[in-house]
Amino acid sequence: MSGSSVVATMDTKVDAATAALTAYDPRYDPLVAAHPGRGTEYAPTYWVASAGTPPADDGPITQDVDVDVAIVGSGFTGLATALFLAREHGIRATVLEANRSVWGCTSRNGGQGQNASGRLYRSQWIARWGKATAIRLDAEIRSGFETFKSLVAEIDCDPQPGGHLYIAHRAKKLPFLENEARVMRDVFGYDARMLTAEEVRRDYVNEAEAVGALHEPDGIGVHPLKLAYGYLAKARALGAKVHPASPVVGWELRNGVHHLRTPGGIVRARAVGFATGGYTSNGLHPTLDSRIMPILSNSMVTRPLTADEIAATNFRTMQIVTDTRTLRFYYRRLPDNRVQIGSRSSITGADAPHPRHMKVLVDGLHRKFPALTGIDIDYSWWGWVDVSHDMMPRIVQPDPRQTAYYALGYGGNGVSFSAHAGRRLAERIAGKRDPAFDLPIYASPLPLPIAFHRFESRFFAPFRRLGQRALYHWYYLKDEKL
Repeated sequence: MSGSSVVATMDTKVDAATAALTAYDPRYDPLVAAHPGRGTEYAPTYWVASAGTPPADDGPITQDVDVDVAIVGSGFTGLATALFLAREHGIRATVLEANRSVWGCTSRNGGQGQNASGRLYRSQWIARWGKATAIRLDAEIRSGFETFKSLVAEIDCDPQPGGHLYIAHRAKKLPFLENEARVMRDVFGYDARMLTAEEVRRDYVNEAEAVGALHEPDGIGVHPLKLAYGYLAKARALGAKVHPASPVVGWELRNGVHHLRTPGGIVRARAVGFATGGYTSNGLHPTLDSRIMPILSNSMVTRPLTADEIAATNFRTMQIVTDTRTLRFYYRRLPDNRVQIGSRSSITGADAPHPRHMKVLVDGLHRKFPALTGIDIDYSWWGWVDVSHDMMPRIVQPDPRQTAYYALGYGGNGVSFSAHAGRRLAERIAGKRDPAFDLPIYASPLPLPIAFHRFESRFFAPFRRLGQRALYHWYYLKDEKL
């Protein structure tokens, strides 16, 4: 593309005097905010409190600069992309972060690394794309889990391997799990097996709601911020630059060169990779408008369990655990014997601090582990998850005329697959081709919501919350009552 075409500009101006850290805003909402701020402090997570001193970065952008590749977002995906660009393609990327390095979902998630990506199960892959494509997609996701495992092996991030325990919280969920176990064994060759309620309580954890479970062999719990700090340090050691407090507040394409406007200067790049996850603002880039529905997830961490409490809950496993609710609970015992548990949160950022959302987690913890009723909660936070409208991620070049790419839409399964998404995004930016790129997650852009065209969806995106609220009520009825 030639000539000068102004394509995207944020309405909100950011004063250069705000380069110093600003206070964490618990009500931030990417669906209505023009940008995620500048230099904002971390959310008060357990991970931030226990990760140690952050590794060095390169400070904010302070002048106009020419770079080969710019990556927007310094979470798992952005840092993995920079790491693999340097390690496998000899390209030194420049990472632009609005706030502190690793500020978004990467510092707020549950640290559960699964052999998965997106919200769909393998049986749903078959139903949507057919068996042949599902088998190829499984091979790609499985390869992604190996990418994740290889990076975990390089970084001190408190790994807890052993698999994933998928607990049926009601008897009516057992047929679903039994079918998934059959599909995983018979179609994809996994050593997946069903466990009785007695086996779950005897060998893994005395979870009061459990009526059975599916055990998957692949699953690793990690300290997500320690892992991301490792990505950051390794990428910078190979020549990548990471600039916090440098939000992209305007984008322009001139003669095929991307001009990314930050408060400190213009970053001119031949290629741009967007890796902004659930914190993707409408207006950042036209190909991203309304492609992600940001969903809040709440999380909390207890004080360390006593020996008596561990015995009372029979919390033998350190594996990652989820239940079969649509609005699922995910939890695990951490290396220091605390329990981390998470689930859905508020519909809007403005409502996120209301105590009723934390009460959902506290009640869930007490229901699952009556022996922990009244235990002190040392940490509580929430964060935005990038859910795509068809429940599967994309790592794509949405417009072949522009060297702009994105990797988004993990739907809560990004801890592990983001590593491979970064690797694949690096390949796309470097101009490499691979037979896997004809798979659905690589061959088409993120879809827009049904019944909205692009112009409408950008300006009416907040109204989608009405549908989300109705869905949450329906999911609650299905999960708990019907």
